[in-house]
Amino acid sequence: MRQLLFSEALIQTKGPPPTLAVLPPTKHHVMAVSAQESTMDRILQEISPVGHRLEGMVGAMASLTAETKSIHKDIASFQTRVLGLEQRVTTVEAQAASFQDRDQELLFLRSKLTDLDDRSQRDNIQFLGFLENIEGEDIHAFLWETLPKLTGITFDPPLEFQRAHRLGPRRLDTDTRPDRS
Repeated sequence: MRQLLFSEALIQTKGPPPTLAVLPPTKHHVMAVSAQESTMDRILQEISPVGHRLEGMVGAMASLTAETKSIHKDIASFQTRVLGLEQRVTTVEAQAASFQDRDQELLFLRSKLTDLDDRSQRDNIQFLGFLENIEGEDIHAFLWETLPKLTGITFDPPLEFQRAHRLGPRRLDTDTRPDRS
């Protein structure tokens, strides 16, 4: 609630303003007034340094308020940037998990490819030193007859061939093995 000044209170009262009688100053009145004035002067002298310090504090408070507002703006900016970075990190983590899944799948496929390659070459035998077209029309029959003679081993049960391929014509360079391609 706001306090009214004496002059405002006079305006708000109803009726005509009161009249003040001016009395001549008395000796006690003059002494009381001069004592009051000297007391007031001393109080003002004592309060004056405090007032100057308060004015300095008001300026410092205004400066602190401005700095606080600036810090709040900076914090809001940092929060926005941190949120953006958190979203990017979440995206990168999801991609990393996807890459780990792909790596596992790639390792599995490599293992399977190695196994299939090993299996496809495991049962392959290549005979070198035979004359060209010695096998005739039936390469399987030639191998069934020739292998027991060459090795001296009787195969019981007889040998089983899944596939048999003849090599191409004889090459001039006999020191190197033929290509597998």
